Amino acid sequence: MHYDYRPQGVCARMIHYDLDEEKRVHNVSFDGGCDGNLKAISKLVEGQKAEELIRILEGNRCGFKPTSCADQFSKGLRQAIGEA
Repeated sequence: MHYDYRPQGVCARMIHYDLDEEKRVHNVSFDGGCDGNLKAISKLVEGQKAEELIRILEGNRCGFKPTSCADQFSKGLRQAIGEA
């Protein structure tokens, strides 16, 4: 299933991704944000289980911000798998 998540408090404007039946993440892309870093994150998370990515990415901060694109992605994943 395809998801579009609108992050808050970060430079990225939208996060797009797919979850398969096993809740594995595929086809992640970000609109806006730090292009190189977010492309790298997209490659690193490909095929990983959503629950594991939430555990790893949740709480990550960007500079002085209380959140980051990775943290916002974890929030989108949590919402998508029904753990919001």
